[in-house]
Amino acid sequence: MSESQEQRASARPQRNPLIRENLRFAHRLIAGTLPIRLAESLKTLSQDFHFSLNRGELQLLNNSWYVTHTGLLRLARRKRCRGIHVEAVDSLCDSAANRFVLKATVYPSKDSSGFVGYGDADPSNVSLLVRGAEMRIAETRAVNRALRKAYGIGICSVEEIGSSPGPMPPAPDAQKFPPRNANGNGSGNGTGHKVRDRLCQIIRQHKLDPELVKAYAVDFCGTKALKDATREQVESFVQQLAEAAKKDRSALLCQLNSYAPPSPRRWRDETSCSWTL
Repeated sequence: MSESQEQRASARPQRNPLIRENLRFAHRLIAGTLPIRLAESLKTLSQDFHFSLNRGELQLLNNSWYVTHTGLLRLARRKRCRGIHVEAVDSLCDSAANRFVLKATVYPSKDSSGFVGYGDADPSNVSLLVRGAEMRIAETRAVNRALRKAYGIGICSVEEIGSSPGPMPPAPDAQKFPPRNANGNGSGNGTGHKVRDRLCQIIRQHKLDPELVKAYAVDFCGTKALKDATREQVESFVQQLAEAAKKDRSALLCQLNSYAPPSPRRWRDETSCSWTL
């Protein structure tokens, strides 16, 4: 290589490995070509804030990127945030109606006067999945807004999205499961396979993380392992998962993210389902 070629090579900007990782992960998420607009914004978020799709710090909803509470907290830690103060706005809160407004102040540096964000939550703008936790949702939304202001993040966070809390009607195309037979939670007459296939279909259709869904199922059934759950419990979970995914996928993703382990996980292909029912 000539001296001029070496100079050009050294002057060429080195691509951030996180950008490559996020782009690969995004291609798997959408199972197709990533639009240029999304690709470019993902590169910017990766370069400027080091957000990772694999670690659940970004989510793709309605053809737009959203940052998660996890991603914002990790960014604050990397930036050595000095502190976060949260307080209720008493004049706007009504505990009897589960309506709360909280104020969060983020201090990114020692000399900072603080960046303020407000978050509100009530039964009209939270999902059924988190009904009864309006105060905590309001706190999360307030902290997210304050953190986004403090670090100049223009995209919205997942938790700030309001959702329709109306009743979840049964999905018209939901598969009807046959009544339980004498085999208890076994898979007589292929019923166990049908439940498993239906579950895998939901995961592929709504692009859910199989491992997080599995953790959610264990928690839902109240057992140590999914194989210990009765068939009725698993069927009930599958039905609830289908309805939640159809009615409010963003709220369901928030729920699934709560089961994510703290350490980075390797991506598992959504088309691969190995459930033992």
